[in-house]
Amino acid sequence: MPSSWNTAGHLLELIRSGQASTRGELQALTGLSRSTVGQRLDQLFAAGWLVSTPGQLSTGGRPSFRLAFDTGHAIVLCADLDATHAHAAVLDLAGTVLAERNGELRVSDGPEPVLDALAVWFAELLADSGRPAGAVCGVGLSVPGPVEFDSGLVIRPPIMPGWDAYPIRERLRGALATRAGTHPALPVLVDNDANLMALGEQRRGWPECSTFMLVKVSTGIGAGVVVDGHAFRGIDGGAGDLGHIRLHDRADARCMCGSYGCLAAVASGRAVAGQLADLGVPAVSGADVRRLLDSGQPDAVRLAREAGQRCGEVLATAVTLINPGVLMIAGDLAETHFLTGVRELLYQRALPRTTRNLQVVTSHLGDQAALVGAAAMLVEHLYAPRQADERLAAHAAATAG
Repeated sequence: MPSSWNTAGHLLELIRSGQASTRGELQALTGLSRSTVGQRLDQLFAAGWLVSTPGQLSTGGRPSFRLAFDTGHAIVLCADLDATHAHAAVLDLAGTVLAERNGELRVSDGPEPVLDALAVWFAELLADSGRPAGAVCGVGLSVPGPVEFDSGLVIRPPIMPGWDAYPIRERLRGALATRAGTHPALPVLVDNDANLMALGEQRRGWPECSTFMLVKVSTGIGAGVVVDGHAFRGIDGGAGDLGHIRLHDRADARCMCGSYGCLAAVASGRAVAGQLADLGVPAVSGADVRRLLDSGQPDAVRLAREAGQRCGEVLATAVTLINPGVLMIAGDLAETHFLTGVRELLYQRALPRTTRNLQVVTSHLGDQAALVGAAAMLVEHLYAPRQADERLAAHAAATAG
């Protein structure tokens, strides 16, 4: 254990990760003295971040006490924006939804009206949850576009006009302080929807899977990859942009990004809806396609399967490159004939070595996946050792003052 591993934040990391649950285990892992471990734990208890419960009797007949991260000591506000609707919730730090709301909210209306509306929703949800604004420790926002994670800026999003490089964090933070009474410096984190869906699904349903891939098929097509428990974003948030991989034989298909031949222009929910509309079948969105599939509409069945096959072609390459243990298909077309098409081409084109340990599954969390992922993202950020120590110092200063 490195000598720098001696702060309260580092001890909290050991407890949260399950590497240690007693004072003795912390001493053994860190090499710190009993008194030093006690001092660090006192900081964590004073902040309300830990709980202690009696464990088994020790060899001396005295009960040991087990330490755990208190996931109820604070709450987070999370929202998942899609092209035409939003899902917002108050969650505890374990990702349990305490209050939630779904409703129409169009990202095409622009950032200011959308973010202001979310602030109003959050104020109402806080009241519904019975938790005070002072309990909010962070806000997570999932968006249907590429995000430069460190800055929180959406960069050139095809379906989010007016959002390019807009200061989302500052606007939402201010709107929440005004509408909900939250702290004016509240941390706000923004990420791509597929990344957060992948993180939520992996943490909740597949925690032992070291390489997890989720593909969201909705208005567009995007992928999120979780490696060793962390979202893989690439150098500037561009990883997983599966929908803009070019198909060699569809140079006629114009994508919303302005290019031709993109997978999303051929196989997304919007693309299939357009193909149905050309046949005289009323459809505008992936949700419309899903309704037609649920009713067994034959053209929708055929086109969804063909779209899945085109997606499967691309995924054969992606799976060969990444070698995930789980490939999850999520979004409007997930549990439909689209999935059948994906499986057909994926197993046909990819080498058996690549797919022999691969599970192809559909979503377990449904429309809560991005919310759970956003909560996990916030906890990982706010309680990472360095941030935890900074927050503990601020808490101690405020208490002393």
